[in-house]
Amino acid sequence: MRNIAMRLKYDGTEYHGWQIQPFDRTVEGTMEEKLQKLLKEPVKLTGCGRTDAGVHAMNYCANFKTNATIPAERLPYAINSLLPDDISVFEAYDAPEDFNAILSCEKKEYTYRIYPSRVRDPFLRNRAYFYPMRLDIDRMKRAAEAFVGEHDFAAVRSVGTETKTTVRTIHWCEIFEEGNTVNMRVCANGFLYNMVRAIMGTVLYCSEGKIDPEEIPRLLEARDRRLTGPTVPPQGLYLTRIWYPGEMGEKLKNLQII
Repeated sequence: MRNIAMRLKYDGTEYHGWQIQPFDRTVEGTMEEKLQKLLKEPVKLTGCGRTDAGVHAMNYCANFKTNATIPAERLPYAINSLLPDDISVFEAYDAPEDFNAILSCEKKEYTYRIYPSRVRDPFLRNRAYFYPMRLDIDRMKRAAEAFVGEHDFAAVRSVGTETKTTVRTIHWCEIFEEGNTVNMRVCANGFLYNMVRAIMGTVLYCSEGKIDPEEIPRLLEARDRRLTGPTVPPQGLYLTRIWYPGEMGEKLKNLQII
């Protein structure tokens, strides 16, 4: 049985996240339906991680096992002819038997986009968080930097999927301006439920003066979600980069390009 790894992108606006749900439209459910139609056999996808309702993926990886003989390089063209125009497969490869899109992933990067303006831009609807307040970029940068390192991130996660530990390592968390948006880019070895959106909310509270950036280490130690900032809306969040080791890391190196 072959193991196929795919690189894809999707606009999450019309989906209830990646993971298949019994009554809601999801990216995984849509992909599996179209693959099964194409390959004429049951398909079970493994994605590189869950994305919530309304969250986008600029770079995503999923794999599945199949008995089909269609060449991997032809798979993107075949499946894209069946997929809706808000999902697109860019590459597909025959992967080693033990490759698993989520378990083999070493780290991920998310980017959150904010549009700070007094007037909303309809072309950024569902693409960035409209934020009609002045941003203090210096305070935001200091706040973002305070999250870097190995910490217990229970203070910036929503109640949801249970995990064995809430300790994670953030490799970088940085604020940068690009065009008319202000963005936060954060890379970690794993993320808790709503963790990026809660970090962004806390950084915004620092911008507003509601939290001092130098308080963040103490707030993380307290492990109390009530002490940190709000969970910002999903439409500004993108999965932007993914890292894999070895052979598949080389083949999927485009996953590291925004």
